[in-house]
Amino acid sequence: MPKLAHKYYNNIEYDKSDYYSKNNVYKFRQNGNIKPKKRKKSLFRLLLSSFIILVLMSTVFINGFNYVIKSIFAPTPYKSVNIDFKEFAYPLNNYISNSWFLGQKSFRMAADEKNAQMIKLKENVNMPALKNELLYLMEQYPQIKPSIYVWDFETQNFVDINASKVFSTASIIKIPILIDLFKSIENGQVSLDETITLTEYFRTEGSGSLQYKAENSNWTIDKLAEIMITESDNSATNMIMSKIGSMTSVNQSIRDWGLKNTEIKNWLPDLSGTNKTTAKELAQMLYNIDSNDKFLSENSKAKIFSYMGKVHNNRLIHAGLGKGSVFLHKTGDIGSMLGDAGIVIAPDGTKYIAVILAQRPHNSYAGKEFIVRASEIIYHYMVK
Repeated sequence: MPKLAHKYYNNIEYDKSDYYSKNNVYKFRQNGNIKPKKRKKSLFRLLLSSFIILVLMSTVFINGFNYVIKSIFAPTPYKSVNIDFKEFAYPLNNYISNSWFLGQKSFRMAADEKNAQMIKLKENVNMPALKNELLYLMEQYPQIKPSIYVWDFETQNFVDINASKVFSTASIIKIPILIDLFKSIENGQVSLDETITLTEYFRTEGSGSLQYKAENSNWTIDKLAEIMITESDNSATNMIMSKIGSMTSVNQSIRDWGLKNTEIKNWLPDLSGTNKTTAKELAQMLYNIDSNDKFLSENSKAKIFSYMGKVHNNRLIHAGLGKGSVFLHKTGDIGSMLGDAGIVIAPDGTKYIAVILAQRPHNSYAGKEFIVRASEIIYHYMVK
């Protein structure tokens, strides 16, 4: 026996009197100086291993539930009937999901700002004189709660009045839907020549003439995109959304663009105002359509602006512009919110973005009047 082990062995006394102890075990008293080492447990490793096991078990449970457990607990002679137990376990998944992960619906809160596809607007100088004029106008309409964003293409000067406050979008939500459609076209997923059949599933009330057209009539995506913008057609909007992956796909695209506050939660018409955005994010979308060659091709840009230049509703920002001005825009109205967002090109070449959203008493004419007067003030300041 090695010397060290021999010394350790001889220093241990065996106490037979403890043989009949309560626990019926041998007890040893160690008188030597050598103590056995205690292994320290790593709390981090324990938590990490527990988390990995939990994730693996959850994955197996969720993916295997429909294929294995349902055949045991819910056998059915009707093989054509599919029971999705995941919907029972997660009843809100279809309603709050806004992204896809591994082929499954998921919820994604944060925008991808680090790898954002859209360029942020560069802001130079806040235009105090214009802002003060608009603030004075707001005092004359205390019942209107507006959000205003103006941005000059040449100087990058701007006006921001509540521009980061989240508002209901009404039909202005059709701008990101239109953008996502053309991103899908550029990725080869759809084409403007493809047709979609109008069924009762898509037919919906509100603005647009498609709701009165014949059932099972076929419409090209090009025509649907046109009337979605020019007539603000809700049925056409829902048909396009379904073609490019529904609300979930559009919301995922919006996050990929780097936008935090724009979100689609409801099919059109969204009369309750659950679809949201901000004036500043709408301005950012308009800028990227116009000036970001890496975001959309020239062909897509030209087609989008061909729609936005023919909007039938010219009674808001457009009504406050000087004669000969071009306005590429989209309006929105759900009674409690009235808005307009677009790019103004004046006859002298002045070019600026103007977004005005106005919360108002339901269908109050003061909302329209405020937007027109604000547009007049902005135009006369910008075009000198």
